[in-house]
Amino acid sequence: MPIIVNLDVVLAQRKMRLNTLAELVDITPQNLSVLKSGRAKAIRFDTLEKICHVLQCQPGEILAFDGKLSEDSIAE
Repeated sequence: MPIIVNLDVVLAQRKMRLNTLAELVDITPQNLSVLKSGRAKAIRFDTLEKICHVLQCQPGEILAFDGKLSEDSIAE
């Protein structure tokens, strides 16, 4: 997938556990785990906003683009 999720890196930098972030953002730990592992197909802007607020970071610290389009993106 061309979008890289660096949530685990930001969590480690902030010395915060996934379950703690899930509580503060009001999202299930399972859904946050899907995002952290890079298996999520989408993220709502309001969820991203809450994550950035709690972690005191910018969206670009959590999400990155590797510069390549996926096969699915090319077919569209």
